[in-house]
Amino acid sequence: MTEVSSLTGRLLVATPALADPNFDRAVVLLLDHDEEGSLGVVLNRPTPVGVSDILESWASLAGEPGVVFQGGPVSLDSALGVAVVPGESGRPSARSEDGPLGWRRVHGAIGLVDLEAPPELLAAAVGSLRIFAGYAGWGPGQLEDELAEGAWYVVESEPGDVSSPAPERLWRSVLRRQRSELAMVATYPDDPSLN
Repeated sequence: MTEVSSLTGRLLVATPALADPNFDRAVVLLLDHDEEGSLGVVLNRPTPVGVSDILESWASLAGEPGVVFQGGPVSLDSALGVAVVPGESGRPSARSEDGPLGWRRVHGAIGLVDLEAPPELLAAAVGSLRIFAGYAGWGPGQLEDELAEGAWYVVESEPGDVSSPAPERLWRSVLRRQRSELAMVATYPDDPSLN
């Protein structure tokens, strides 16, 4: 097997050709990517369920909109917290255990929150928090196959992607900021048959 170059912390942006309805126009933040597979959360799928409805103690730290996001089609009955801790992004060599108690660095200023911990541990450090129900997962080599088939664009993430106040526009805004022909893909019509 060939060595897998880690894409942890990067974004997968669904191409217009991706036919899976679970990922139509999806922007996925990869939280883990290695030879054992990949795990990420879809950043632009808000649900009508408020964070206060399922994790009341974390609601005050959740950014706008204060709803739970569908992180992907796997384990919809589980919750993941992803938070940005300002001031942590400039430390690329920092070990994953650095940062506030109850937060584990994924990439730069972005990390996973221990939702079993008391929110007070993180309240002073967290710049933004999103709660996700479920996640997107790929087995060994599965994501690499989808990349080879052209299903995803891989781009750099920015801390603001996690807490975008307009998640319905995230797909277009991530593509628009690219300095390549990908910026043109942002203009792709929602329904190409109307073109």
